[in-house]
Amino acid sequence: MTNWFDVWQRLPQFFDGLAVTLQVSLLALVLAMVIGVVVAILRVVDNPAANFIGKWYVEFFQNTPLVIQVFFFYQGLPTLGVSLSEFTCGTLGLGIYTGAYIAEVFRAGIQSVAKGQWEAARSQGFTYLQTMNHIILPQALRVSLPPLGNQVVNLVKNSAILSTIAVADLMYEANLVMSETFIVFEVYIFAAVLYLALTIPLSALVEYLERRVAQGYQ
Repeated sequence: MTNWFDVWQRLPQFFDGLAVTLQVSLLALVLAMVIGVVVAILRVVDNPAANFIGKWYVEFFQNTPLVIQVFFFYQGLPTLGVSLSEFTCGTLGLGIYTGAYIAEVFRAGIQSVAKGQWEAARSQGFTYLQTMNHIILPQALRVSLPPLGNQVVNLVKNSAILSTIAVADLMYEANLVMSETFIVFEVYIFAAVLYLALTIPLSALVEYLERRVAQGYQ
């Protein structure tokens, strides 16, 4: 019980790390969503050059470790004369990495929309962007919601890697508490509980949105 009491005394430190995890996850998610939509469109547009760019973006970032990508921003960019804060490097690395997965989610959703929808929109005089914005993407989002929710949860969990570049997130603070108190089991159990406090409500929210979208579609 003494160990748990010592961990409890460090509660503000854990909550500071949790706040940073929330911030970096939210910013990385916004970046990943923007990248995901753009790359998904590149992959489905009738343009070989755009298809090539979209494909190799996904191939590169999905098939190289996140930790290497994060360290490129953290230690590689300074050699090119670009210095960014640890927080910025972590956000960019996490967002760009997750964007490759979200792009595939959106691509699958876009390709699930019947081709007749495209043809009908074109026959009504819609431009490509109008068709995508008003007809295709809303339907693709409904199909993409379950796997998209999984990627959001994965993003939050993957944010723990950012502690390796000294981003003061939840995992970083847990490691710091462990090194100061030499308490291992209780510290990491408590950190896991805090991660669950983030991911379980996210999963529940995604399920709720799925039901609402399905009802609206019906």
